Amino acid sequence: MLRAERAARLVAEAEAQAGALLIEKLKLTIKKLRHEQFGQSSERGALLDQLELQLANLEENAAQSETAAQMAAEKIAVPSFERRKPARRPLPEHLPRERIIYPVPATCPCCGDSRLRKIGEDVTEMLELVPRQWKVIQHVREKLVCRACEAITQPPAPSHPIARGRAGPKLLAHVLFAKYGLHLPLHRQSDVYQREGIELDVSTLADWVGAFAPSLMSLVNAIRSHVFAAERIHADDTTVPVLAKGKTRTGRLWTYVRDDRPFAGPDPPAAVFFYSPDRGGAHPEQHLA
Repeated sequence: MLRAERAARLVAEAEAQAGALLIEKLKLTIKKLRHEQFGQSSERGALLDQLELQLANLEENAAQSETAAQMAAEKIAVPSFERRKPARRPLPEHLPRERIIYPVPATCPCCGDSRLRKIGEDVTEMLELVPRQWKVIQHVREKLVCRACEAITQPPAPSHPIARGRAGPKLLAHVLFAKYGLHLPLHRQSDVYQREGIELDVSTLADWVGAFAPSLMSLVNAIRSHVFAAERIHADDTTVPVLAKGKTRTGRLWTYVRDDRPFAGPDPPAAVFFYSPDRGGAHPEQHLA
């Protein structure tokens, strides 16, 4: 039995070492690809996604194997291989800290004397996530009446992002970012909100997006003018699947980037995006001619 346990331990150590070497090799390959300056960005991005997914799976398997070995070691006193742990990054300094102070004994557990004084403390930090909080903001406008002339006065109503809308600006910004930045469709957002106890129909979300879009056109036009006023413009297009009746067709997402930082330019970088159903039309002839 001891020989079998020793053989199994040696096999586990060899597999762990091979896995650690493969993890380090993948990390080095990903680092090189991220600093690569040549090659098509779409191909490099797809390869990076595949390697990062493979790296995550390997690290999960290594952690799972290590935990299983530790649990087995508690039952069988056999020394196991310990994978070299990477150096921990410090938790972000800008995050708020919540101190949980554990109660200390009132008397010395050794002699029973009550004259205890603090000489230091050990602090262990743990990163935690607080779920987002929904709330209803009530805008109260009190009515006042003059006792002399009986005239009624009231503060003016605050401006809303959408006329007669019930969505706050932060909620609208979150819906738009989730739709266009995270590519999360409105029906999936509706399902997420429903699980959090908020009933928001897809039609309501669609009305919000459509009504709020015109308010952002001034910002879009300003960014567009800033990008196309540059001396150097970087452009590229990528394919995007578009739902159609009974099939999926291929559209194009055009990206124009202004970035003068490598040339010591003082202007801030910016990017503007356009969609077209194909490679014809105004892109790229109109903007890159």
